Amino acid sequence: MRALLVVNPAATTTSARTRDVLIHALASEMKLEAATTEYRGHARDLARRAAETGNVDLVVALGGDGTVNEVVNGLLHGGPDPDRLPDLAVVPGGSTNVFARALGLPNDAVEATGALLDALREERTRTVSLGLASGTPGTEDESVPSRWFTFCAGLGFDASVIGRVEQQRERGKRSTHALYLRQVVRQFLGETNRRHGTITLERPGEDPVEDLVLSIICNTSPWTYLGNRPVYASPEASFETALDVLGLRRLSTPAVARYATQLLTSSPERGPRGKHAVSLHDLTDFTLHSKVPLPLQMDGDHLGLRTSVTFTGVRRALRVIV
Repeated sequence: MRALLVVNPAATTTSARTRDVLIHALASEMKLEAATTEYRGHARDLARRAAETGNVDLVVALGGDGTVNEVVNGLLHGGPDPDRLPDLAVVPGGSTNVFARALGLPNDAVEATGALLDALREERTRTVSLGLASGTPGTEDESVPSRWFTFCAGLGFDASVIGRVEQQRERGKRSTHALYLRQVVRQFLGETNRRHGTITLERPGEDPVEDLVLSIICNTSPWTYLGNRPVYASPEASFETALDVLGLRRLSTPAVARYATQLLTSSPERGPRGKHAVSLHDLTDFTLHSKVPLPLQMDGDHLGLRTSVTFTGVRRALRVIV
């Protein structure tokens, strides 16, 4: 088997020595080429080249969710085709590793490498659905390049929080769950549009869902993790279906307290609920429009401001080693 290992040297939970051990373990089982990323988007470029040359059977992403997202976008640059494209494997090295953990992989890089080698020997694979976000035709965002995401996207509040976290990381702060929670509080206290939503969700053949303040799009469940605690925004979401959406129409102090409590106590059977909560399951195509530009995030990566984004849930988009 010919494999490309894409290594993010800035991964927060792996040291250089650990990465060397992992590379040696993988190289003992396959013909391995290891490439270290040098700039933002480099993992995407490496994976795209692997997909286009056809000389690689497997691409392994060693890093966090951002590295995985880049690799996936590189592999799927020409569109989804699991029988033609290299398979994907993930060795988690970030602070949260939602995609890897949602697949059932260990959250430790060494243990995950052992699980990966076992899966390769036993030929265990899973073909997963993915989400695709595109600029909406006829809007000012129509020229924005399409981008795949593996576990979640968001327009509005949660993307604002991620933007704040990225600013703190640029100032030298470590990416921790405490940092995220602090930015959630600061974003809420600074939010000027808590009571009147600007987002409308439109889908074919259905009435629009209007006045949303927050919109979270899930490709799987859980939505994220706080330490070892899974958080379920859309418990029904899975890698076998299309996309789920959780929308909130109000972010007043009582509403935030209620929904935050529901998220913290959520389970695979029960997520946020109430008269201001909208839950939609297994959507293949829909568009989010906003009256004002709002931040967009995908897989925890802040992508700037958008007024309109079209989402597509693509079943059986990519084969993953599990």
